[in-house]
Amino acid sequence: MKKDFLTIWDLTSREIESVIDRAVRMKAGREAASGILQGRSIGLIFEKSSTRTRVSFEAGIYQLGAQPIYMTSGEIQLGRGESIPDTARTLSRYLDAIVIRTFGHPRLEEFAAHATVPVINALTDLHHPCQALADLMTVREKKGAWKGIRMAYVGDGNNVANSLIEAASRVGMSLTVGCPEGYEPDADVLGRAREAARGEVVVLREPREAAGRADVLYTDVWVSMGDEKEAEERRRKFRGYQVNEALLSCAKPDAVVMHCLPAHRDEEITAEVLDGPRSVVFDQAENRLHVQKALLAFLLG
Repeated sequence: MKKDFLTIWDLTSREIESVIDRAVRMKAGREAASGILQGRSIGLIFEKSSTRTRVSFEAGIYQLGAQPIYMTSGEIQLGRGESIPDTARTLSRYLDAIVIRTFGHPRLEEFAAHATVPVINALTDLHHPCQALADLMTVREKKGAWKGIRMAYVGDGNNVANSLIEAASRVGMSLTVGCPEGYEPDADVLGRAREAARGEVVVLREPREAAGRADVLYTDVWVSMGDEKEAEERRRKFRGYQVNEALLSCAKPDAVVMHCLPAHRDEEITAEVLDGPRSVVFDQAENRLHVQKALLAFLLG
């Protein structure tokens, strides 16, 4: 039976740990990735632009010995009105797995429901689970564990925040979200995570309180793709939520800083912090490659 990865909930805690263990071995060169998916073809349907997600998946698929086939909706019949179920059924006859980056999460769920091969969520408006796997890998790499670690996410309660909440609840990491009123994470995501949480999930208004005693300080852009019309209003409401030296001073002295990128320097994070000695942002970006290779090997193994 095929297994999809649409949200973090599609993997058990044990499966998350296994995928990340394998990603660590691949990164260290202790497990050869070459040839694991020899002769396979993996489709990449991207309806939104991307740098890290697209390139890390394409490079990873090549390193596993498989063939990546990149498609935008405008280049296939999906962009000319072919139904999602018909596209899913057809591509399943050609491909061994399909990675999709799209807008509404229900669009991804409809595709996965009609595909007969594994479908991987490469970002929707509600979830970004591949990013969350790389985030978990980075936390364990830098802090040695998840349990006992306190992460503070400061900024927009968006898709990245939603998947972080789910990931934290899966592995027992405590997460505090600091966000303005009206920009909280999804209520259903919060509710389910709190029911299942092995760690603590808290939402606060005051960014300094959220960052207090944190081991990891995390942020994301204030204006995501699709939010451009609200740009000025968002910049006004998020003023005060910038990750800068003053906010970082509220965290533990050995706290590290994470950002899923792209970053708007000196908006949600100062260049001084992003480039500073406590930033692990580019290690975090690199881990997308390793963890997605391990995920593909797990789903197609």
